[in-house]
Amino acid sequence: MIGKDDSPEEAINKELADLGLDAKDVDISVEGGKVVMKGKALDQETREKIILAAGNVDGIEEVEDAMEGSSEGTVFHTVEKDDTLSAIAQKTMGSANKYHAIFEANKPMLTHPDKIYPGQVLRIPTEA
Repeated sequence: MIGKDDSPEEAINKELADLGLDAKDVDISVEGGKVVMKGKALDQETREKIILAAGNVDGIEEVEDAMEGSSEGTVFHTVEKDDTLSAIAQKTMGSANKYHAIFEANKPMLTHPDKIYPGQVLRIPTEA
């Protein structure tokens, strides 16, 4: 959440630190409601989590991934009204029972499988 005294960059960096995500080699800049991320993430999973965490900060409308390497194959889902992780798993992975894989793929941003909200963006694992 962007505080009164925080710049958008500071708010995002604070969120990443609070979540324990290593973004020391990622350059984050904000123009309006758009975040541009350059540099290099530790690995693909960390890259995806950094993108998600930044995009879920209040006031951020869009994240541009300009980091080194490919983000090909990355699947994201925007939570809609009345969505559950089970429903998302059924829609994106073919089985409601795979909801736990989505939950695990979005830790530490998610702290409980039932605590998701409309507009939140989740990463969908490609293998579960």
